[in-house]
Amino acid sequence: MVTFSLAVGFFVVVFALVVLANAIRVVREYERLVVFRLGRLVGARGPGLVLLIPIVDRAVKVGLRTVTMDVPPQDIITRDNVTVKVNAVIYFRVIDSAQAVVQVENYLYATSQIAQTTLRSILGQQELDELLAEREKLNQALQQVIDRQTEPWGVKVSTVEVKNVDLPQEMQRAIARQAEAERERRAKVINAEGEYQAAARLAEAAAVIAREPAALQLRYLQTLSEIATENNSTTIFPVPVDMLRAFQSAMERVGTGK
Repeated sequence: MVTFSLAVGFFVVVFALVVLANAIRVVREYERLVVFRLGRLVGARGPGLVLLIPIVDRAVKVGLRTVTMDVPPQDIITRDNVTVKVNAVIYFRVIDSAQAVVQVENYLYATSQIAQTTLRSILGQQELDELLAEREKLNQALQQVIDRQTEPWGVKVSTVEVKNVDLPQEMQRAIARQAEAERERRAKVINAEGEYQAAARLAEAAAVIAREPAALQLRYLQTLSEIATENNSTTIFPVPVDMLRAFQSAMERVGTGK
């Protein structure tokens, strides 16, 4: 009889300790405890020490820190019928712990699913060039749409970033050819611009020479001087006929003694 009483007493003590341990909760600064009393929502408790009524109260712990979640790669068909594989990363946190527990069964899973469907919906409305070039605008659009859908759950989406856009091999080769053609076009434009500027300078020089005939003679002499500086070269240049006639007349006067 004494042994039975000791066993019952020991069981009662253990049961009391278990109940007391479950009635006392320590909530960290970045956590909240959502308390239900007989199935009804009492509210969020914490941080610090929280006392619960044994058997009557039930608590669900919710974290308030920012969650970083990878959105799995999604197959997307762009508006110009190009199939790409896109993945992203989403940053969000719980701002209303009671809503996160009451309004949705699993806010982490629900946010992930909303992010995936929104990624396919928003990016599928864009053309490939927009998807590659306007990444910042698309990130903002994704953030606004996802945040609007998770707001009733007490979840705030702060940032959505598109990480990778994987293109098919044939599309990568087509883009490479397009980039090469663009570089060739720019080179031709630059070359044509240089020729145009050179022609304009030559036209200006011709106008100056037309106004000042002596400039042509100076340029002629300068060219002869440059040619003469070359080694092992024979230079043949024309002499004006008027100069030869004057030289011939002078020689004839010397021969006749006049």
